[in-house]
Amino acid sequence: MRKHLARRDFLKVSLAATAGPACLGLLPRRAEAAPEPPPQDAKLTTYRLGPHIWIRWQNRLLTSYRAHPTQKYPYFFPLTGPLSGLSLTTETSEPYPHHRSMLFACDRVNGGNYWQQDLPAGQIISAGPRLGECTDTSAEILDQCEWKKPGEPVVMRDGRKFTVTVPSPLVRLVDAEIRWIAVEDVTIPRTNHSLFAIRASADVTPWGGGTLLNSEGDSSEADTFGKPAAWCGYHGKRLEQGVPGEIVEGIALMDHPQNPWAPCPWFTRDYGFISPTPFNFHDEPWQLAAGASVTLRYRVVLHAGDPQQAGLDEIYRQWTGG
Repeated sequence: MRKHLARRDFLKVSLAATAGPACLGLLPRRAEAAPEPPPQDAKLTTYRLGPHIWIRWQNRLLTSYRAHPTQKYPYFFPLTGPLSGLSLTTETSEPYPHHRSMLFACDRVNGGNYWQQDLPAGQIISAGPRLGECTDTSAEILDQCEWKKPGEPVVMRDGRKFTVTVPSPLVRLVDAEIRWIAVEDVTIPRTNHSLFAIRASADVTPWGGGTLLNSEGDSSEADTFGKPAAWCGYHGKRLEQGVPGEIVEGIALMDHPQNPWAPCPWFTRDYGFISPTPFNFHDEPWQLAAGASVTLRYRVVLHAGDPQQAGLDEIYRQWTGG
């Protein structure tokens, strides 16, 4: 098998993929014997189990929203690749194991820490997630969260909607819309621990032999850090039995141009952390008056192939209407 798909071949694969990845010879060797799901299973299924919501595609796990009250904050894990079935994020990993897969959080909110440290420093507490509108190819997850220290008044609230969509066999989307509301006057000084972020699986990061790339064509932490971009992501060969295989998959995070800090500089790391965060680059503390709010939008793309093959620029244009 060739190590990379040409653009023309990739489009052929996209059209043929409805027959199932294993039929195309694109699954890892360990999965080749697995039976293909019946055609009627080519849809999203959802269920809630306590404070967690599970979403499956073709009866295989796509993602789970985890919101247990003992957690620091709600987060998604896993976020599985379209071909391999392996997560494109890590639930926790060194260095900095407080990064949880895909999260929305922030440090230094009125002196509290809603990003790391133990729960007494601050916690983002879910009221209990619920499923919204669901179809065979999309599912909504709705949640309301309070930001507070144990035994102290609420500092901020957020209302969040995540929409998981499977537009094609080789692409999966997670769209986030978050309204962040100040309950009291809020001040956030400069911090690198802030807002919407992903922690990628090691095998798609530069530390694991993968590639960090942004929409401007810049590659690596050295060339992407602090620069505005429409999207930033990781891609690489997925590991098969501990060694790089033939399947290339990636995960990209997109920053909406109507977000209040757009175009926002990115915080990037070769070990697998990316976030379009303004607070690491502000000279003055950011303030939000009690009762005021900001609305934030992000898109996460789980894709087969590299960013060009996956058409990330077109996916971004379709999302933003640009």
